[in-house]
Amino acid sequence: MTNPFDSADRSYVVLRNAPGDHSLWPVGITVPDGWEVVHAEDSRQACLSYIEDRAA
Repeated sequence: MTNPFDSADRSYVVLRNAPGDHSLWPVGITVPDGWEVVHAEDSRQACLSYIEDRAA
């Protein structure tokens, strides 16, 4: 079984929590309490780019 967080073939979203931390999250896995989707379903690379842009 492969790790769903490492698959380039999956779709992802970007989550953010109250302190402003961002997380890459696989589509189809329940979003944990305290996190909200801030970037809609996209490729892994697009989501990582979104997170990198926010960190700059």
